[in-house]
Amino acid sequence: MSNPTIQHYINGQMSEGTSGQSQDVFNPATGKVTGRVALANQDDVGQAVAAASAAFPAWADTPPIRRARVMFKFLELLNRHKDELAEAITREHGKVFTDAQGEVARGIDIVEFACGIPQLLKGDYTEQVSTGIDNWTTRQPLGVVAGITPFNFPVMVPMWMFPVAIAAGNSFILKPSPIDPSASLMVADLLKQAGLPDGVFNVVQGDKTAVEALIEHPDVMALSFVGSTPIANLIYENGARHGKRIQALGGAKNHMVVMPDADMDKAVDALIGAAYGSAGERCMAISVAVLVGDVADKIVPRLAERARDLKVKNGMDLDAEMGPIVSAAAHQRITGYIEKGVNEGASLIVDGREFNASGTGDGCDEGFWMGGSLFDHVTQEMTIYKEEIFGPVLACVRVPDIATAIQLINDHEFGNGVSCFTESGSVAREFGRRIQIGMVGINVPIPVPMAWHGFGGWKRSMFGDTHAYGEEGVRFYTRQKSIMQRWSDSIDAGAEFVMPTAK
Repeated sequence: MSNPTIQHYINGQMSEGTSGQSQDVFNPATGKVTGRVALANQDDVGQAVAAASAAFPAWADTPPIRRARVMFKFLELLNRHKDELAEAITREHGKVFTDAQGEVARGIDIVEFACGIPQLLKGDYTEQVSTGIDNWTTRQPLGVVAGITPFNFPVMVPMWMFPVAIAAGNSFILKPSPIDPSASLMVADLLKQAGLPDGVFNVVQGDKTAVEALIEHPDVMALSFVGSTPIANLIYENGARHGKRIQALGGAKNHMVVMPDADMDKAVDALIGAAYGSAGERCMAISVAVLVGDVADKIVPRLAERARDLKVKNGMDLDAEMGPIVSAAAHQRITGYIEKGVNEGASLIVDGREFNASGTGDGCDEGFWMGGSLFDHVTQEMTIYKEEIFGPVLACVRVPDIATAIQLINDHEFGNGVSCFTESGSVAREFGRRIQIGMVGINVPIPVPMAWHGFGGWKRSMFGDTHAYGEEGVRFYTRQKSIMQRWSDSIDAGAEFVMPTAK
C-alpha cells in the first residue's frame, strides 16, 4: 500500500497542485516514511493567493461580531478534537503526547483571545477636536496575509497568526513545515466546519520555492515567519524589498541564571524540563545554565543524574519525558555540535549520543533517537555557547556574580528568552530591569507570554516592529485610518491657505 499524499488546501478544497513535486514525511520514532507531502510551485501559490484575494472583500465587510462567532465555533471544535491534533503532532514531530497536548492548549488560548475581536478593533473618538470637527480612528484589515511556520510547533505557531489575522478581517495563507504538515489540513477542516467561507484560509505545502513565491507575490500584503535567524533575516530583507509588512521571529540562545539563594530542587526541575522537553527543539528551550558563585558544585552532579535518567521513549507512552529528534538531518546536526563542544574543550558530563534505542518501544530501533547531553565548563568562545543547537544539549557556564551573568547574557547576539531563579526581590528587580532580552522569567523557566500579551524577542531573535499575537498581533494585521468630519454649517466662508490648526 502506497503512502498517502498530504495535499494543499485552496479555496475550500484539497489539491495536489501542479508541480508534481513531493517529499517524504517520517515518523521520527520509527524512522519510517508515513506519507508524501506535495510541494507547491509558483502557480500553486498563485492559485491560493487568487482564492484569498477573491474571498477578502466579503470577509472584510462581515461585521466583527459575526467573524467572532466563527472563531467561537472553531474554538468549540478545537476543544472537541484537541487530542487528535496532539496525536498528529506526536506522529510527525516526535514530541511526547502530553507536550503535544500542551502545544494545542496554548494555540487554543490565542483563538480564545481572537474571539474578542469586536473589542480589540475599537478605535478612539474625540469630539470637537476643533470647532465643529470630530476625529476618530479605525483599524481595518490589510487583505491577503501569509504565515510561514516551523516544524517544532505545527499547531501552536500557526495559531499565533491566523486566528488574529482572520478575526481582524484578512484572508490567510499558511505555509507549514513539510516535516510535519498533516495538522495544517486538520485545522483547515475544522475552520470549514466552523463556517469560515472558502478562500479565507488556505494551506500551501512546500519548501523554499513556496516561500519565495509568497514573498514575491504583489497581492500578499504581510507575512509572518518563525524559524532560524539567518532565514528570518533573509525574509525580513526580501519582504521589505517587495513592499511587505514583515514580522520575522528568529533563533535563540536562552539562558537560565541560578543564584546561590535559589531553591536548588526547583532549579534542577526547571532546567531539566526546559532543556530536554520536546528534545530541546523549542525556540524558548533553556540551552545555557548560568551558575553563579558556588552553585555549579551543588547543581551539576544533580543535573547529570537527572539527564542520565530521562525517560526517552515513544511519544505516545504517557510516562515519556522526551521523544526522538525530529529528523535524521537534525540528529546529525546535533551530533556535530556535541563533537565540536568536546573538541573545543568543554567537559561532556553526559553524552546523549550513547543512548540505546532498544527500550523506546516496538519498531523504534530505526528512529532518530538521542539522549540528553550535559556540558560543564563552557565558555563564551565555544561554538556550543554561541550558536543555537536546537536539540537536547544543556551547557553550564560558571560566573562569579550576578553582574557578570547579566553582562554575559547581554553580550549574546540573541535576545529571545531568559530566566533567573532567586529568592531575592532586589536581584529579581535588577535582573528584570538590566537584562536586554524580550521575554523574562523570574523563577519561570520558559516565560512564553499568555495569549493577550504577545510573543517576541530582541536583538537577532526578531526582525520587525511588532510581536506575535496579543494586541501587537492585532496591530500587525490591521492598519489605522484616521477620519476627521465636520458639516457645512460650521465651515467659515472663504478658502484657507494656511496649515489648519485647532480653533
